[in-house]
Amino acid sequence: MRIIYVSPHLDDAILSAGGPIHVQSRAGMEVQVWTVMAGTPPGEALSETAIMLHDEWGVGSAREAIENRRDEDARACSGVGARCVHLDFLDAIYRRALDGAWLYSDIFQPPSAADADLARRIAGVLAERLAPEDQVVCPLAVGGHVDHILVRVAVELLERSVIYVADVPYVFRHGPQVSIVTQGLHSDILPFQEDSLSAWIDAVSTYRSQIQVLFGDAELMRRQLRGYWEPERGVRSWCASHGPLELLVRPPEV
Repeated sequence: MRIIYVSPHLDDAILSAGGPIHVQSRAGMEVQVWTVMAGTPPGEALSETAIMLHDEWGVGSAREAIENRRDEDARACSGVGARCVHLDFLDAIYRRALDGAWLYSDIFQPPSAADADLARRIAGVLAERLAPEDQVVCPLAVGGHVDHILVRVAVELLERSVIYVADVPYVFRHGPQVSIVTQGLHSDILPFQEDSLSAWIDAVSTYRSQIQVLFGDAELMRRQLRGYWEPERGVRSWCASHGPLELLVRPPEV
């Protein structure tokens, strides 16, 4: 069995579940992170949102941004023992309507009507790559980022067992949303010890272009991740039944 973390962007899986991934890979499980929105847009034109974010990331073009972020992601995944796979769908900040208009000036909103078919297309690509025995993990879409919503919808279109993790760092700001987006799901803790917490923090530190935007600075990131882990010495996950979650809570002995 492979554990496949379906990540909207080139950081989300490690941000949300780097500790459990470290535990699972050390237990001998094959863990892969499939990032959906990791494609490079054609041309040089950029939306105002992309220009603003590129400035914050310290890059000048979409190609440079994607290459830099893919490199960060590869190193972060390696740090917790996961293999990274980068798909070619575009980040919301690069997507356009058929008439060329940029779809999102605000990325924290429901999907545009022009994106109506995107979740189905993502599901099709995932279905081609997944084996029947694979266990899929994806974000809850806490915080309402449009790409996180689309990825969750795509995964649910597969009609297979899914384990959900809360979206870090958005869960720190939108904690009350968790009860809304997990209705009907069973919850448990994915436990891990101090060494896996350190590996998680080190992996997140690899995303240098994102630290300031997501956390403010590296020290705040470390404190927030530790504060998230410390009460239950793990991170909480959700699924539709007890069965699949048990495999991640208590991975088999090597």
